Amino acid sequence: MAEQLKTDTQHEAWLITGIPGVGKSTISRLLAARHPRGAHLEGDVIGGYTGHFIVSGLVPPGMPPEEESNRQMNLVVRNQCLLACSFAQHGFVPVIDYVVVARDRLGRYRSALRSLALHLVVLCPGKDAAIRRNVERGRKSPVAEHWAYLEDIMIQELSGIGLWVNSLDLTAEATVDHILHHRDQARLARTGRGFP
Repeated sequence: MAEQLKTDTQHEAWLITGIPGVGKSTISRLLAARHPRGAHLEGDVIGGYTGHFIVSGLVPPGMPPEEESNRQMNLVVRNQCLLACSFAQHGFVPVIDYVVVARDRLGRYRSALRSLALHLVVLCPGKDAAIRRNVERGRKSPVAEHWAYLEDIMIQELSGIGLWVNSLDLTAEATVDHILHHRDQARLARTGRGFP
């Protein structure tokens, strides 16, 4: 069993991203569990495809009408950040997971979480691995295959920002070990410096 962190991490937050199927939720939950007090804030639960919080009127990412889909994605980000700040104020380390492929969406997180030390981790085992994992998990919907093209956009938009982890040959636990070992690389500057 992995050892919990003993350091004071009260004023930090983590954002785990990558295309659908790379294991964001698994890694986020494990990373949150490594802290004495950790909270996992899953975008797909708050909004996204499953939208457990939304009982009527959900427009998932990429579905028409596009304007409403984008508005709801931004609402997910806003609500994740509100929850993250609340948890952090009460001594929890929030670990957020959501598909973030563009600088403007990352900027929303950075702005809303500016009081916290924000760490960005991009899981990038490759499109083929994401698609294969989706099948192995018994998912009926080809979500990973449908959204695999986002990897190219993510590389173009976010390359060089945060910690990029090729988790193809790593177990989930080993991936979290790697992330924590390289936590300084994952930390984003609180100002514009270091954020091209």
